Amino acid sequence: MKSFLSRKFFSTLFATTFLGIFCSAAMAQSTPWPSRPIRMVVPFGAGGGTDVIGRLLAQKLTESLGQPVVVENRPGAGGSLGTSEVARAPADGYTILLGSSSTHGINPGMYAKLPYDPIKDFEPVALIATNLFVMSVPKDSPVKTVTDLVKLSQAEPGKYDYASSGNGTTSHLAAALFVSMSGAKLTHIPYKSNVPGLTDLVAGRVAVMFDNITAMQAQINAGTIRPIATTGLKRNAVLRDVPTLDESGIKGYDIKGWFCMLAPAGTPADIVSKLNRELVRIVALPEVTEKLIAIGADPETGSPDDLKKLIASEIIKYKNIIEIAGAKVE
Repeated sequence: MKSFLSRKFFSTLFATTFLGIFCSAAMAQSTPWPSRPIRMVVPFGAGGGTDVIGRLLAQKLTESLGQPVVVENRPGAGGSLGTSEVARAPADGYTILLGSSSTHGINPGMYAKLPYDPIKDFEPVALIATNLFVMSVPKDSPVKTVTDLVKLSQAEPGKYDYASSGNGTTSHLAAALFVSMSGAKLTHIPYKSNVPGLTDLVAGRVAVMFDNITAMQAQINAGTIRPIATTGLKRNAVLRDVPTLDESGIKGYDIKGWFCMLAPAGTPADIVSKLNRELVRIVALPEVTEKLIAIGADPETGSPDDLKKLIASEIIKYKNIIEIAGAKVE
C-alpha cells in the first residue's frame, strides 16, 4: 500500500512538473515581442554621426514597439568592441546593433584578426541611410583648398596631422585614400572615437579630419571648422557650395559610408521581419527623412536580403580600397 502511494505521489509530481514546464515554454513562445526593453548598441562614441542616427531611431522605435529602446555606446577599435559584444549576445531580439560601413565593410579587410564575422555572426535587418564624408580644417587654418593642403604638407613633411575616429574606421580610410591619391604628406593621429578627434580639430591641434557629414554638421554650422571638400562624385545637398575631391583635382576619388541595423545570428525571422518593417516605415516618415537629410545622411532602406548583399559587396570594395591606399591598423 505504501509503495503504491509512493508511486502515485511521484507520478503526480512528475506530471505536474512536466505540465508546468510545458506551460511555461508555451507561454514563452506565445509572449509577443518585445515584452521588455531593447538594447541598441552603438559601437562609437556619444555625439558622433552613428550615435545621432541611433538615438533618432531609438526614439521612434520606442514609440512604435511600446518598449524602451535604450542606446548604449560601446566605442573602441574602429567599432569592433561594441560590434563583437552584439555578436555574442543572446539571439532573442533584445540586443541590436547600429552597424556601419566601418564595422561591416572596412573592418574585415583592415584587421587581421577580427573578433566577429560580419556575415556569419549577424542577421541583417535593414539599411538605414548612406552618407558622404567631408574633409574639414580648423576655422583659422591657412588651408583654403585641397591643393593648399597638399602643397603645404609636401613642403614640410611631418608637420601636418590628420585625425580619425580610430584605426580602420571610414574616417581613417577616407583620409588614407586621399593621402595615397594626392601625394600629401600627412601623419595619422587615431582617436577612440570621432568626438575627441573633432575636438582637437576645432582647437587646431590637428590640421585636417575626414568624417561623415552627420558628425561634422553641427561644428560646420557653428563655424568652428571649415569644410574644403566632400568625398562623392556629386556635391552634397546640404553642402552645395563645397566642391568634391574629384572637382578639386583628386580625379576619381569616390567613397561613402552607410548605416544599418543588425541583430545577432539566429534571431527569429519574425522578429527580424518586424524590425525591418518598423525601420522602413520610420525612415520614410517625413520628420525622420528631413532630419537625416539635414545632418547630411541620405535615407535609404530595403529588405534584410538587400542589406546582406550590400555588406558582401562592400567588404570586397573596401578591401580593394585598403590595398590602393596602403592603409593598415598600426
